[in-house]
Amino acid sequence: MAGKLKKNLNLFDVYAMSTGAMFSSGLFLLPGLAAAATGDSVYVAYLAAGFLILPAMYSMAELSTAMPKAGGTYYFLDRAMGPLMGTIGGLGSWVAVVFKSAFALVGMGAYLGIYLDMPFTLLAIILTIVFGLVNIMGAKETTLLQRLLVGALVVILAAFIIFGLSEVDGGSAFAPNSDNQNFFRSGFVGFASTIGLVFVSYAGLTKVASVAEEVENPDVNIPLGMTLSLVTATIIYTAGTLILINVLDQGALEESLTPVADAGEVFLDWAPMDLGVILIVVAAIAAFASTGNAGILSASRYPYAMAKDKLVPARLAEIGRFGTPTKSVVVTVLAMVLVLLLFDVEAVAKLASAFQLVLFGLICIAVIVMRESRIGTYKPGFKAPFYPWLQVGGILVSMWLIAEIGFLAMAFTVALLIGCVLWYQYYAADNVERRGAIFHVHQRLGERAYEGLERELMTIIHDRTEDENLSYEALVARSAVVDLEAGAYDEERLLRRLTAIAVERFDDRKALAASFTDVLDARPAGEGVYLATSTSSDLEQPELIVCRFGPQTTVEIDGMQDAHSLLYLVAPNRPVGLDLRLAGQLAEVVKADDFRDRWRQAADEKALNAILMRDDHFYHGPVETMPFLVDQLGRTIGELDLPPSCILAIIERDGELVIPTPDVTLLAFDGVAIIGNPADIALLNEGLDPWEVQQTELAEARKAESAANGSTYDAVDQR
Repeated sequence: MAGKLKKNLNLFDVYAMSTGAMFSSGLFLLPGLAAAATGDSVYVAYLAAGFLILPAMYSMAELSTAMPKAGGTYYFLDRAMGPLMGTIGGLGSWVAVVFKSAFALVGMGAYLGIYLDMPFTLLAIILTIVFGLVNIMGAKETTLLQRLLVGALVVILAAFIIFGLSEVDGGSAFAPNSDNQNFFRSGFVGFASTIGLVFVSYAGLTKVASVAEEVENPDVNIPLGMTLSLVTATIIYTAGTLILINVLDQGALEESLTPVADAGEVFLDWAPMDLGVILIVVAAIAAFASTGNAGILSASRYPYAMAKDKLVPARLAEIGRFGTPTKSVVVTVLAMVLVLLLFDVEAVAKLASAFQLVLFGLICIAVIVMRESRIGTYKPGFKAPFYPWLQVGGILVSMWLIAEIGFLAMAFTVALLIGCVLWYQYYAADNVERRGAIFHVHQRLGERAYEGLERELMTIIHDRTEDENLSYEALVARSAVVDLEAGAYDEERLLRRLTAIAVERFDDRKALAASFTDVLDARPAGEGVYLATSTSSDLEQPELIVCRFGPQTTVEIDGMQDAHSLLYLVAPNRPVGLDLRLAGQLAEVVKADDFRDRWRQAADEKALNAILMRDDHFYHGPVETMPFLVDQLGRTIGELDLPPSCILAIIERDGELVIPTPDVTLLAFDGVAIIGNPADIALLNEGLDPWEVQQTELAEARKAESAANGSTYDAVDQR
């Protein structure tokens, strides 16, 4: 069945996936070919490529934190520029990753073939099936394997670099090997071509975007994980190739398809039983395995995301028993097996790498489109620096490198683009009405926008702030609700009054007072109700000030005609989008049909609080009418036995509101307000004891289990 993917990937999982997706042919095969093209400047080419990937990486990180959804590149291009571009990004990425992952597993089969007497292709097919099964079992299980592979890989390569650098001679390591060899053998043109050749070694860095929906705290973990991964890869690539050009003879390096192993034989000859070379072979196997494993994980999310959007058959969006898109994984594995059987995988994988350059340029364009659309719900947790120059640079870099890749690779890229367009035209075009954020840019130029995208981005914000589900009720419970004194209020006077309320009513008064600006940007939230919001990096929790204007109060502020109330919300910067979510919940309550009449008739702060509460999250009344609390009279608030999601938010005692701190004792004549998840509040509304309900359900489950086992079950109250 369709459902949500589990969020169980942490920072190290992001790092392991990004890092593991980069090390395979980039280090264990390409250095010799690159050195043949540019000479000893090969390490500079790797270093330059590491810098040139920055625009694509940071653009991908921004989009991933704004829209952490499965599908990565597909999803970003679709929501930015529409489903046609999404189809190109999704199908094209899937094809490219399938070919590159199949190539990685062929490389792994080749290294295993040193010890196993089996054909490379057969080994690669077996490995594909094994990694596919691991991916079906769960992303966490997949990334556990990825952690082990990448951990072993990085440790061995770090040792290789440490011992290798001890073999080179200080500053002379940066000089050509001999007097007759030019540092830039083929001039700048050859050097530029080499950068294009090795650039794709970093392409795996952005694969993690396709599993962004499964990442915990994506605002931090995705950009930080990608950055750490890029630093690791750049150091290893640059230092590793620097060692190779100093340890190996020029001819030996250029002719070698296993340059790292060959270098290990030179300076690790002191290790017993060829242990140094064996470890390098292990590192190579781990590199190819991690690339293939991460490739299946990444590639399978493209058809899953596209199926949810009706661009490919809907069955590919079904979630299996392990919480993974089983059918998408199976289709990806079958495609890889067919590629292994039918194609020259190495040749096609190199051609598919050219398509990655097109996608990098499109991702940079997508960031520009999303920013310029001015969609209020586009709230990335990480913003790419130096906008828009970083993105413009990324677009130019992609165009330049595409021009360097040769006619055959460009022809393959064009053919792949045409294939994606035909699929969209003849299969998907009639299934979708969705348009991208680019229509919001058009709106600014007099065209029309697609409002569905704003709603979808708001839903994403809701998911990203899921841990703060009860923030709204807690916010209202502690809000400052006041009836403004009679008189006329202009913008300056009203802001002064709001500041005074913040200082008087809230503990974090300094941060709140500093958050009020000189301009009151209030917008209508309902009939006569205006809502203003701001954010502050110094706040620990959101706060709300509610001002009701009486009949003797007038508001003389442009844009606030016929206002009877102002809601002023101040929220922390993190999690990103929390202010929008809370504002949306306030607006939802304010727009209720009977809100205006109930609001005007409310006699005091408690009544106003009750009106702003959402009924399904809120339960209030005298303690004596709540059996589950009557049994707990005399306990302190901290000792109360309530359902896990429930919080006692308000106490009314002798006509006054009492802050329910843990040491306050519950009394019989108290009136209380409880907030919680709807399921638990429903139990309280029905007068049921949540503990008794839980025990009854547990007893019924045990009885059913005992009956199935042919035994009897004796219920015992273990309260």
